[in-house]
Amino acid sequence: MTADVWLPIPPDEIEGLPEGPAYRFWNGEEEYPADPADCTFYVVPYMKPSPLCVRPMPAMSQVQVVQTLSAGIDHVEPGIRHLPAGVRLCNARGVHEASTAELTLTLILSSLRGVPDFVRAQDRGEWLAGFRPALADKNVLIVGYGSIGAAIEDRLVPFEVARVARVARSERTTARGPVHPLTQLPALLPEADVVILSTPLSETTRGLAGADFLARMKDGALLVNVARGPVVDTKALLAELESGRITAALDVTDPEPLPREHPLWRAPGVLVSPHVGGPTSAFLPRAERLLVDQLNRYVNREPLRNVILTTGASTD
Repeated sequence: MTADVWLPIPPDEIEGLPEGPAYRFWNGEEEYPADPADCTFYVVPYMKPSPLCVRPMPAMSQVQVVQTLSAGIDHVEPGIRHLPAGVRLCNARGVHEASTAELTLTLILSSLRGVPDFVRAQDRGEWLAGFRPALADKNVLIVGYGSIGAAIEDRLVPFEVARVARVARSERTTARGPVHPLTQLPALLPEADVVILSTPLSETTRGLAGADFLARMKDGALLVNVARGPVVDTKALLAELESGRITAALDVTDPEPLPREHPLWRAPGVLVSPHVGGPTSAFLPRAERLLVDQLNRYVNREPLRNVILTTGASTD
């Protein structure tokens, strides 16, 4: 059977796609480009709502690969149970590290140096001078030390931070130093001036930054969330922000998009960006390189990259 590949990027705009498959362009439109039952390789539309992304999955009875163009896979998880056994789910490791790390540093520096206040003062024609915190000499804690967390640390180094502590699901050692397990978070949080969340959303991390987590942060610390909105308990965060004890910079929120009247918009000490960590000019060339590499591997029956899980496989 000819491989039927669904792409959210027009195939004639991607150089290097292997010959053989029938390429179908679908980026979430109401009408499908072909019968989903014939799809063998599904590339999920990028930055589309979860219900749209999973809509064709129950009918994809022949699919062998589901490839996201995001680092996280939580938006396709509701469709996984509909897939046949043996389907490989792959994420976009290598696509978003640079852009997300750039935004993380932008949020940190903007928050510490008071850039939002300067912009508002500029609108008023006011010269708002004064001392502001620097990133230099700060202790930074990265919660979620995968490829994005490592890319963030790469960009922190030139800013002369005092220390970077790393936390991931399991303990390990890297060239830059130890990665602590989640169980050590309570001891690490009080030491951090900046806490960066870059962890995937899972049952373990949902609500991770709750009331106890936030209470352990030191007075005046900055919380930066470039992970997923539900990693933070919004109600608990609002309480801390309204007390003025900590500040926050959020690229993701819960709920998302943030409704116009939500109190998080007006909470003191918070900077909100509208989930723009990934969608930059760096996205498309990296996404296309990933797809070309994966599809050449698929056609040549070589091991795929970034396989997160295989449906029907034992998790023991």
